[in-house]
Amino acid sequence: MALYSMRSERAFCERLNYDLLFKWFLDLPIDAKAFDPTTFTKNRNRLLEAEIADRFFAAVVRQAQLRRYVSSEHFSVDGTLLNAWASHKSFKPKDGPPPEGPAGRNRELQWHGQKRSNDTHASTTDPESRLYRKSNNTAATLCYSAHLLMENRNALIVDAELTTADGYAERATAVEMLARLPARARRRTVAGDKGYDTRGFVAEARDLGFTPHVAQNNTRQRSAIDGRTTRHRGHETSLRIRKRIEEPFGWIKTIAGGRKLRYIGRERNRAWFKTTAAVYNLLRITALDAAAT
Repeated sequence: MALYSMRSERAFCERLNYDLLFKWFLDLPIDAKAFDPTTFTKNRNRLLEAEIADRFFAAVVRQAQLRRYVSSEHFSVDGTLLNAWASHKSFKPKDGPPPEGPAGRNRELQWHGQKRSNDTHASTTDPESRLYRKSNNTAATLCYSAHLLMENRNALIVDAELTTADGYAERATAVEMLARLPARARRRTVAGDKGYDTRGFVAEARDLGFTPHVAQNNTRQRSAIDGRTTRHRGHETSLRIRKRIEEPFGWIKTIAGGRKLRYIGRERNRAWFKTTAAVYNLLRITALDAAAT
């Protein structure tokens, strides 16, 4: 579904009735009928309990490690927002009656002058989503925060996570993903954009044995890193390679259809995100294998 930009499970099952490529991949006879879309729904909880997405992702990363495509010393981190399957109209007060308005499915509501925050409001469609915006120049949307940890040798994803969107999720999740990496005696590097230039993240990364090669943020405060780090050529190299982490984010949002998530709840969307990140790694491994021959 990710490789061929299938927008939904129902659309996939409809295409499975006539697409021989899909039938060959699933080892189905040519005249076999497609299974019902509810098959995904009935088996999703079982797959979540068995952590199939995490195990599949780990197996793909292991294949890249066996081919020596993965660096164990230089990494990059970044995060982005993925829109939840919920609209602004579902963002209603937690306590008290909803605002009055015209009846109807697509009724118009007036929010001008009304204070709406995650503390007082929640989505009735997806309560785990949060109203958040990436910057002051963008609109706030109900979304989740997606995070990637990339190795810098061949731009392969070594860890992926989907969390609740807030102002601290990117840095906190980055530290968690770095802590999950196997320990090494030699010091390693981790690159990041200006959002990671905080004293807390820099200190925690150094405690884990990583030299933070983050872009300096001198707009409103003093940078957490100084010339002792930026004077080395490796800092400039890390910042240049770090930009490649935007490639998997772009692929996941466009080709894989993740710009707007299709499931409700963090766990289901997290499983989809981990599986899709593994599929991206499979494409990268295939390209690297072809270049090596």
